[in-house]
Amino acid sequence: MAVHEVNLIDIIGINQEGTVVMTISDHLEWDDQNEHLLLLQDKINFYLGAVESGELVKKYPDAEGRNIKLEIFFKYAPHQQAVSFLEQAEAFLKKAGYGFSYNLV
Repeated sequence: MAVHEVNLIDIIGINQEGTVVMTISDHLEWDDQNEHLLLLQDKINFYLGAVESGELVKKYPDAEGRNIKLEIFFKYAPHQQAVSFLEQAEAFLKKAGYGFSYNLV
């Protein structure tokens, strides 16, 4: 599974702190038309929808009552417009009570 499969959760688990970590695996190069950025936005929205609708707990009962963190692993470094988007996403998610991080692999 990967970022282009926007209606699937790529990886899910519980970290050492007991937080449910929902991971997006992003292997795509960045493009000038921002199609990659739109896919990423859709994927994040899908993850949030799964949490907020209760679908996450239905499919992954161990998530009930736990903190949630979204994490993205990129193969390619985000360009400036993507970094701006990620900063906005982080602010929104933290305000909503979710953790967020992204890294290069």
